[in-house]
Amino acid sequence: MNVQHLRLFVRLAATHNISAAGAELGLSPAVASAHINKLEEGLGVRLVHRTTRKVSLTEEGMAFLPHAEEVLAQIDAAKASVGVGNDSPSGTLRVAAPASFGRSHLVPQLKSFLAKYPDIKLDFRLSDSMIDMVEGGFDIAIRNAQLKDSTLIAKKLAVDNRILCASPEYLARFGEPKTPDDLLKHECIHLIGLEHWEFNTPDGLKNIKVSGSFRTDNGEAIRDAAAFGLGITISSIWNCYQQIASGELVQVLKDYPLASDTAIWAVYPSSRLLAPKVRAFIDYFAESFAGKPYWEN
Repeated sequence: MNVQHLRLFVRLAATHNISAAGAELGLSPAVASAHINKLEEGLGVRLVHRTTRKVSLTEEGMAFLPHAEEVLAQIDAAKASVGVGNDSPSGTLRVAAPASFGRSHLVPQLKSFLAKYPDIKLDFRLSDSMIDMVEGGFDIAIRNAQLKDSTLIAKKLAVDNRILCASPEYLARFGEPKTPDDLLKHECIHLIGLEHWEFNTPDGLKNIKVSGSFRTDNGEAIRDAAAFGLGITISSIWNCYQQIASGELVQVLKDYPLASDTAIWAVYPSSRLLAPKVRAFIDYFAESFAGKPYWEN
């Protein structure tokens, strides 16, 4: 099985375009198409559906993709272990990350990351929706939720402490809650599907089902809505630390911390050998966020 054919197939799965995938590898559209044909002939199955505008993976292609990625990752890692190939990690690295965290804390550092690893190209997908890494062809996913897929490996990058906060304007109009039960009388802004807020209290865990006039699926939106006086919300400190520092938001219910054990994780498919580009990205941001992250100061 030709390694270049595998690399082309993996990039084709990401770009859904034979010409674009071929261009990344220095191949003409005709040569790229021929390579895919040879890969399919060798396997004896059709891997892609072809149309005039784009291509998509067949069911067999989707099943084959994670295995192709695994083979390439092991080849790259094996070469790096004996000093073969480039002196630095290289290739296109596909990363999925939450929109808010990605924009606020990953994108600002990409200039220095790419300066350190000039042979890496980055393909970022920023979305607050949970993404299937294998189906989407991603090398790494940044997540702040517990890992449920046992086929994936997670590396902790940073703490993700969360607090309740509101604008001084809102608190001046409606008063400040003194206990979690007081939230039942307040406008509460929450992420869709996360209307149950759990607190540590002297009497044990307290679960409150909150409600309000506004909810959304974006962390920056609930932070901004709270800053504009729409109500009380939960926000990660990494998301609201600037607004807390400026006084646009103030923390409430400090004596009743949220019952959560959240963190920022780098998640990647299980593999005995980790591709150098993946290891470079994880190590870089693990070092950047090591200890007490800057947003916690």
